[in-house]
Amino acid sequence: QVQLVESGGGLVQAGGSLRLSCAASGSIFSINTMGWYRQAPGKQRELVAAIFSGGSPNYPDSVKGRFTISRDNAKNTVTLQMNSLKPEDTAVYYCNAVVHTTDSFIKNYWGQGTQVTVSS
Repeated sequence: QVQLVESGGGLVQAGGSLRLSCAASGSIFSINTMGWYRQAPGKQRELVAAIFSGGSPNYPDSVKGRFTISRDNAKNTVTLQMNSLKPEDTAVYYCNAVVHTTDSFIKNYWGQGTQVTVSS
């Protein structure tokens, strides 16, 4: 089994910054992709940022230039630095990892979610 534990959400004013962190632990052989998704009330979950094992990040246009994702492969952690936050960034943010487990399966795991609220 694999667990993803997130930290770093909270309340911030528009224009401010927040940093989210996620640590993966458990039956991990390797991690292919790590990323962050978000879900606002009444909306579908959407990709915020993803980073592949080789280190190439991927962002949608809505956060490009404001958010930066990074990962530490040795520690199985991923971090999302969010700058110039907007009220529309308000959502529950979920950590995601595609894990090659020690029993030779490739599985998709999610964290429990952390609330990010941006006030105007």
